[in-house]
Amino acid sequence: MLRKIRLTLAILFYVLITLLFLDFTGTLHTWFGWMAKIQFLPALLALNVGVVLALVILTLLLGRVYCSVICPLGVFQDIVAWFSKKSKKNRYRYSPALSWLRYSLLGVFVIALVAGVHSFVALLAPYSSYGRIANNLFAPVYQWGNNLLAYLAERADSYAFYDTTVWLKSVPTFVIAVATLVILVVLAWRGGRTYCNTVCPVGTVLGFLSKYAYLKPVIDTDKCINCNLCARNCKASCIDIKNHRIDYSRCVACMDCLDKCKHQALSYRHPAKVPATSAEPQNEKNGSRRAFLASSALAASAVVLKAQEMKVDGGLATIEDKKIPNRQTPILPPGAQSARHFAQHCTACQLCVSVCPNEVLRPSTGLLTLMQPEMSYERGYCRPECAKCAEVCPTNAISLSSLAEKSSTQIGHAVWVKANCIPLTDGVECGNCARHCPTGAITMIPTDESDPQSLKIPAVDTERCIGCGACENLCPSRPFSAIYVEGHERHRII
Repeated sequence: MLRKIRLTLAILFYVLITLLFLDFTGTLHTWFGWMAKIQFLPALLALNVGVVLALVILTLLLGRVYCSVICPLGVFQDIVAWFSKKSKKNRYRYSPALSWLRYSLLGVFVIALVAGVHSFVALLAPYSSYGRIANNLFAPVYQWGNNLLAYLAERADSYAFYDTTVWLKSVPTFVIAVATLVILVVLAWRGGRTYCNTVCPVGTVLGFLSKYAYLKPVIDTDKCINCNLCARNCKASCIDIKNHRIDYSRCVACMDCLDKCKHQALSYRHPAKVPATSAEPQNEKNGSRRAFLASSALAASAVVLKAQEMKVDGGLATIEDKKIPNRQTPILPPGAQSARHFAQHCTACQLCVSVCPNEVLRPSTGLLTLMQPEMSYERGYCRPECAKCAEVCPTNAISLSSLAEKSSTQIGHAVWVKANCIPLTDGVECGNCARHCPTGAITMIPTDESDPQSLKIPAVDTERCIGCGACENLCPSRPFSAIYVEGHERHRII
């Protein structure tokens, strides 16, 4: 019964969290966006003390149920392991914990977090890793399916579905997502929860806490006949049946062992009296001390940180794709506050990228901010009425109190490029940038001051410009716009 309850909850969490990344309309976030906010590392970086405390208490009461129910990466590994058992049953066996590797990776993770090497942090963070896989690999398949339904619906004079653009947002992030998926599938196929119990820093921290859980699987030595069936079905490889010992730091409370035991020798309860054989070896105790110090450092560091467009013009002429200008400073979304604040809090989970309806967010290719989102306006611009990225961000790396705050936040300023401007290159009137500027920061002035009837060119009031990118996106100049947005290191209210 316990296993069925755990499976039901795990499937529910996994499906809904995955749909958060697949739902390009952003509708599901209204009801289920909280599932992203209760992930351990995002909650820690957002300083959501209530969520972090709840997860700690949950682990101290029931063990690592977070890893087997709430974490989508953990449930994904269980799915792969379930398929692998179809080819070979009773395939696992006990293996000693690689404590030195677990704690070393956790230590490096903490150092990278404190030092600001956030690209490395994003590589190991479990929720972020799954987000990249879902956004880069699962979402395109989902969108192609949606486009097929939209095509069929259109033929039936129905508008229940609408076509959406499928495009590659970042080659490096796509490659990393593929590599992560391959590594996870191989490890889960061969060893079940190897990644969780060897690499994942969240698993290491929760593993230390789970050793002191009030309820845990306990072996009744009087009933156990050493059939080894529980150990051969343990995805965490943590049951040493010869010594009747369970390594609770690696146990993810999946309840598979309880379901497989035919003699009721395993029960999920509070071990009132722990046999001497279940005591940990001395080296495990030393590892526990190191894990405690590392996990404390992780918590302390978080406190220190604070936290494809249409290709034809009227069906007559092909439009050349726009190219990304060489910006000296990347553009961060409104609500990011500053480059420093954003880099420290963003886990590069790609959730904001997946729901951006204007296609202006895409993963960064910079080394220190690799995979964290940044803005570019080749496909659209940041519309004043949209705040989807702030609504779904689980870490408050993007935080807006209202749309009014967004409309008054200056994330960058427009820069005019004389050499690309159509009135000067083609000798025709334009003014597209000024007509579509939502703040009126662009005015058209005569090229010849002495002749008010001469062709007009744009003049930018940088004090009124908020950097939304409407001018850059709607500029007809190709391949580079005659006006582009330069980002600001620190945002300000105008």
